[in-house]
Formats: sequence, C-alpha cells, structure tokens
Amino acid sequence: MARSTRTRTNRADSPRAGGAAPEGQHEGEEPRGAAAEGPVLIDLALQGGGSHGAFTWGVLDRLLQDDRFRIDGVSGTSAGAMNAAVMAAGFAKGGAAGARAALDAYWRSVADAAQFSPFQRGPLDVLLGRWTLDHSPLFVTMDMMSRLFSPYDFNPTGRNPLRGILEQAIDFEALKVSPIRVFITATNVRTGRGRVFRNDEITPDVLLASACLPTLFQAVEIDGESYWDGGYSGNPTITPLVRECQSHDTILIPINPVERPGTPETARDIMNRLNEISFNSVLLKELRMIAMLRQVADPGHSEGAQWARMRIHMVRNEIMATLGYSSKLNAEWPFLSMLREEGAKAASDFLAINGDAIGKRSTLELDRLLEGV
Repeated sequence: MARSTRTRTNRADSPRAGGAAPEGQHEGEEPRGAAAEGPVLIDLALQGGGSHGAFTWGVLDRLLQDDRFRIDGVSGTSAGAMNAAVMAAGFAKGGAAGARAALDAYWRSVADAAQFSPFQRGPLDVLLGRWTLDHSPLFVTMDMMSRLFSPYDFNPTGRNPLRGILEQAIDFEALKVSPIRVFITATNVRTGRGRVFRNDEITPDVLLASACLPTLFQAVEIDGESYWDGGYSGNPTITPLVRECQSHDTILIPINPVERPGTPETARDIMNRLNEISFNSVLLKELRMIAMLRQVADPGHSEGAQWARMRIHMVRNEIMATLGYSSKLNAEWPFLSMLREEGAKAASDFLAINGDAIGKRSTLELDRLLEGV
C-alpha cells in the first residue's frame, strides 16, 4: 500500500508557487509555499510517554483550531499512537471539531478509569501538590516486583484496562477511511525491528502493542508475531511521513526530554534517564540523516532529495524535564488537565513564533545534531 510515488505538494489542492528556494529545499526545485492559496499541509510526529501524552492532546487541540494548516499524516508511538488514532477517527466523522471532541472524550475516559487504579499519589504528595507516584506504596511495590517478576507472573491473563477505553473511544471503521494518514509503530520482539501499521491495519491490539512496556504488560500478538512498545524502534517513526505523505513540513511533538540538566544519582532517576535516551535515539538518528542529506543529497526526485527537502519543526516541551517516570502512570484528571493546558500554551507560543515559517523553512536547527558526529 505504498504511496511513495504520489506527487508531493506543500498546500492542499494548490499549485506550486514560484520564487527563491527556502531553507530545506534544493536549487531548481519549485518552491512550495507562500503565494499559494489554501491551508499548508503538515505532518505530525507524536512521541509516547503514558499519561504525559495529555500534553500532546493540548497541542493537537490548538493546532486543530488553526485554519492555516491541514494535517496530512500523523506518525505516533504509544500514547502518541492513541492520540493519532483518536484524532484521525474523530476527524473522519466530524472534521476538526469532531477530532477535538474525540480527544477530549478519550482523555476523560482515561481519567475516569484511573479513579479505580491502584496507582494513586500518596497523601504527602497530594498535600504538597506533587504529581509523582514515587511515594505511592503500590507503585513502589510494583516497581520492585517488575525487576524480579515478569507480567506473565503477576498478570497471567494479560488484562489491559486500556483495551475497553480504546474500543469505546475509537471508531475503527472511520479510521480506515480518514483523510488523515496514520502510522503506528510497534517493535517486533523476535526481530527487534519496528513495524509500521497504517489506517486500515489499526486495531485495539495494534495500539496496545505500540504502548506495550514489556516490564508491565505481556507482549501483544499480531499476525503470529509478538510486539512490544514502538518506542524501542521509533518514537515516532519519521520515514512514512517522508515517503507516503504530500507535506514537506513535519511538526514534532516531544514527550521524552532530549536534554535533562544534571547527572542522575538515584536508581530511579538513572533508569528514567536511560529510558529517555533509549526512546529518543532512533528519532534523533532520522533527524541527523535529514540534516546530513541536506548537505550532500543531489537535487531531483531521488529518495535522498526527498528526505533533504523535509522541513522540521518542534513544539517546545519544557515541563517534561520537571516530571519523573512514575508520573507517566498518574492519570488523575487534574494532572491530565494541567498537561493539556501546558500543551495548548506551548502550541500557541510555537505558532506565534514559527507559524509563518511553516511551508517555507525549518525552524528546528538540525545542523546542531551533527556536532560531534
């Protein structure tokens, strides 16, 4: 179901405009941009991170209200996969308003289910307004058990409470025909390689596989193969956005901090930072490849040139550096609401500073990724 031969254009249903080649575009290539009428096509790359994905919800809610842009494709992993599928299915049924309503309903369902979760903040954390579960007796017990026992031991039935929420929140038939292309990554346990699932392949099992942390959940079997969290092989995967979508502008919505000040010293902080580095590594390699190909790729229609033409943008996410791993399991409504508000604010700031550059040039300094390489 490859779409890599499609004609790529920057604006929805619009001819290419003339002018000088902006950054991220080869000499001789017709610019895609400023003079054409209609919304600018954009792709979205959504990272995963448990309940921290509510930040992404806020960003999406804000982007869906800006009629300067139309979402062409979305690549998502874990919580990013949930956001992508919910949004695309909602959009198929009710446009931008339907997508926003679907996201709101999904996250409210997550919060409602969390009321019965055994993972709750301790009294002191509630009193001090801290979102961490580090002092929750059950979380501490689970964290220790996960180092000694597998989910096949303490969850032999393989139950995942998120399944029912996904089945209720997403119209998978609508997702199949959504005008927004969706790409969900999960990691094949046997091969260690990522597999990308597209709209008509996405099921509750696919979404659960993309979010399957192997220390918490049993691997999800799809077509006779076992899958774990997609973050190990692409968080998220950029490749299908380049090969199969029309847009040349990808907006990255990060969840896992690339940089975190200080050196972790506690066992929990060390493990948290290792997970962040691991879940960012594949994405950073793809971004480095784009930066490198901009310098060496020949103009034309080769795949190298196609990668080199991509314009990359990123919504800043400063709050994640203040949150630890355990809060990814905190799905209290006040916490999710706070993250949503932070995401909406970050998106508004991003659009105020970079909105006019989308469709013209990258706003993320990719060349910095080549330093020391």
